[in-house]
Amino acid sequence: MSLINSKSKNPVFWVPSVYFAMGLPFVAIAAASSLMFKNLGISDSQIAFWTSLIMIPWTLKPLWSPLLEMFKTKKHFVVGTQMITGLTFGLVALSLPLPDFFAYAIAMLAIIAFSGATHDIATDGIYLTELSPRLQAKYVGWQGAFYNTAKILSGGALVYVAGQLEVRLGVVHAWMIVMAIYGFIMISLGLYHIKMLPSGGAATEVKTFHEGIETLKDVAKTFFQKKNIVWCILFVIFYRFAEGFAIKIAPLFFKATRAQGGLGLTTSQIGIVYGLFGAIAFVLGSVLAGYYTAKKGLKKTLMILCFCFNVPFAVYGFLAFTQPDNLFIIGAAVVLEYFGYGFGFVGLILFIMQQIAPGKYKMAHYAFAGGIMNLGFMIPSMMSGYLSDFLGYKMFFAWVLLATIPSFLITYFVPLKNMEVTDEAFPQNS
Repeated sequence: MSLINSKSKNPVFWVPSVYFAMGLPFVAIAAASSLMFKNLGISDSQIAFWTSLIMIPWTLKPLWSPLLEMFKTKKHFVVGTQMITGLTFGLVALSLPLPDFFAYAIAMLAIIAFSGATHDIATDGIYLTELSPRLQAKYVGWQGAFYNTAKILSGGALVYVAGQLEVRLGVVHAWMIVMAIYGFIMISLGLYHIKMLPSGGAATEVKTFHEGIETLKDVAKTFFQKKNIVWCILFVIFYRFAEGFAIKIAPLFFKATRAQGGLGLTTSQIGIVYGLFGAIAFVLGSVLAGYYTAKKGLKKTLMILCFCFNVPFAVYGFLAFTQPDNLFIIGAAVVLEYFGYGFGFVGLILFIMQQIAPGKYKMAHYAFAGGIMNLGFMIPSMMSGYLSDFLGYKMFFAWVLLATIPSFLITYFVPLKNMEVTDEAFPQNS
């Protein structure tokens, strides 16, 4: 079956679904797997280190992103990786009853990470190719909302289901079912996108191996020749710096006993807090930020977006110091953090799209910037478990607030260029 469809597709029919598919494997590794391994008896430090390390493909994806410019269409890579990811989640499920399950599950999740990173390169390439700058700003809110709706489903609904199944079936069988659900969702999305996803344009025509090598060199050279590229690299590294520390430890803090300094929530309660209290707040924040930045422009809004992204991490410090037992108070704190996260994340995505990616190799250069961004996220994430063990939850979340300072500094100093936001070159999407 050909995956190429010459007819243009309304973004409403593919932006939400394809970015949901982008978010699901990332969040499954970054967050849900942490709870799974904790409930299966793995230590916090091992969980934080290994589930961070296997996310390295999202950092290294610039190394193979140029290859995706040379072969087939971007749609082929999106659909193919969705299928591979779905099948591999099934293998994770099958590995959990085995004696050395942790090693096998980590290996399978590493494959998912590589597949997911490849999927992200091609997905962003379609978005950049099919949409004008104005529509990129308009739909970036929906992009962010559905990317992180995967976070809500993964850290909310599926964690809640896992908690309920743990009581009935035991921890191993509960998480086998949840991993199988991940796989079913990804395969279903792949089948949907065979019909609904636009092609994202034809590949660059490369006839010889030498031409391919020269293309790879040109992609790298032109990226580092971009104006203000050092400032741009520093921005994408430090914007998520504090989040890298917080994201691994927050669910572990919720799960830890009160004697350990945590909140002592059950797996199902964690699912309710994220899935019920956080879901609407996050989607609302993302969508509002998309329309807000489309109207005002990135230059006028970036510092506000940075503030909204970073300041709400203070709620974890509040929860660590007060240890409330009222689920409504905990949920309200998560609402504030998720709304700010959704609103502020739009700033980073639009910065990469409009300040770094434009040029001859949009998809590859977006992947370069995305890989650097994930390096800034991955390094603090790998350190977070050891730092949390050393400091305790109270001082750890105090440290997270200090870690927001580089984000504010780089946002203040980074040079911004004005972007043309008309749709003249994209009449099919007007």
